[in-house]
Amino acid sequence: MIYHEPVLLNESIEGLAINPEGIYVDVTFGGGGHSAEILKKLIKGKLIAFDQDEDAIKNNKIKDERFELINQNFKYLKNYLKVFGVDKVDGILADLGISSHQIDDAGRGFSTRFNAELDLRMNIKNKETAKDIINNYPVDQLKQIFAEYGELKNAFKIASTIDKKRKTESINTVDQLKGSIKHLSYKGKENKFFAQIFQALRIKVNEELKVLKEMILQATDVLKSHGRLVIISYHSLEDRLIKNFMKSGNFEGKLNKDFYGNILKPFIVISKKPIVPSFEEVEKNNRSRSAKLRIAEKI
Repeated sequence: MIYHEPVLLNESIEGLAINPEGIYVDVTFGGGGHSAEILKKLIKGKLIAFDQDEDAIKNNKIKDERFELINQNFKYLKNYLKVFGVDKVDGILADLGISSHQIDDAGRGFSTRFNAELDLRMNIKNKETAKDIINNYPVDQLKQIFAEYGELKNAFKIASTIDKKRKTESINTVDQLKGSIKHLSYKGKENKFFAQIFQALRIKVNEELKVLKEMILQATDVLKSHGRLVIISYHSLEDRLIKNFMKSGNFEGKLNKDFYGNILKPFIVISKKPIVPSFEEVEKNNRSRSAKLRIAEKI
């Protein structure tokens, strides 16, 4: 079984505009598909990759003196580049999706198809799990998580229903959570409803939007002039942050100008519209269907 099928592989590698002598960073190693392709384009260059998931590190098949793999969250990008004596890099690639391995490993709790403990940690060393959030967070905090990260209109009702259920028994598993709120989903759209619930919990457990912002800010500092930032996202919350920053240099998308009216921003947007998978790729790998690739070049 393939550990993870890389999404938008050719498009993302082309987006990096690789210099064979350059230094590149893959901040989401996963199954190593993107990293392996970057290495094919390098001659004397170097590739540094990050992944916080120990399973991805154990699965690594790349043996190459030009390659370093770091078992850490990409929010530590600058710190670890310094460890390896790197100040500036030629390109940074991020594929923000969950790996196929994480989804298919029932015990991790990433898929609503399997009954498992409510976990959802990408780094199993982190203490807080989805189970902790579901059973311990106050109603108003749960509502905020489901409204903000799941974009669910009936977030308060969902949070209140969970609160009522957990007062009688702990909600510890995927099936227990689904069973307690299934009646709140729209008929025929149960799968989408649960996808939004679990997306919200996963984002909170892993602080995904916070660490994405931290990584983008650090990437801006470490990229050389004309260096490329290439990011694949899978939902609107991520894509909006990426789009805004590439366009304006801030996450709100506000255009700031200097005294002469020139827009102050660190990047030139290379992909005016997001690049999406071809029909053929979606047919081959259905999990790629929501992917959006954006490319920017450091000014």
